[in-house]
Amino acid sequence: MLETYEQLKELVVSIEDDVRKAAGGNKAAGTRVRKLLQDVKNRAQALRVEVLENRSTPSGDA
Repeated sequence: MLETYEQLKELVVSIEDDVRKAAGGNKAAGTRVRKLLQDVKNRAQALRVEVLENRSTPSGDA
């Protein structure tokens, strides 16, 4: 679970340059941001599933 969270954080940080470029009007950067945000969404969903699985196990590593 922590590994998935770290990957999510790294993914969000990696988007910063393209977000700034997109804010400046760079259309290609905007396209990259949208694609990477889809990856963020998928990684967040994976983390959500892991949290739910951890909660449902009797001896979860809480």
